[in-house]
Amino acid sequence: MPFINVKILEGTTEEQKDALVQEITAVFERIVGVSKDRVFIFFEDMKREHYGKNGRLFSKQEQA
Repeated sequence: MPFINVKILEGTTEEQKDALVQEITAVFERIVGVSKDRVFIFFEDMKREHYGKNGRLFSKQEQA
């Protein structure tokens, strides 16, 4: 039974997350052979000021 954690920057819509759930589930069905009712997907919306890249907060990089 797969438990899938998706960390994504805040701003993703419910419709986008729904599409991701459908696609991720389909991939696990096809490749791993697990039934879709056994696939669990968890989203963690990350604030831009809680994420760093290239030595700077992501929120600061967008301003440059």
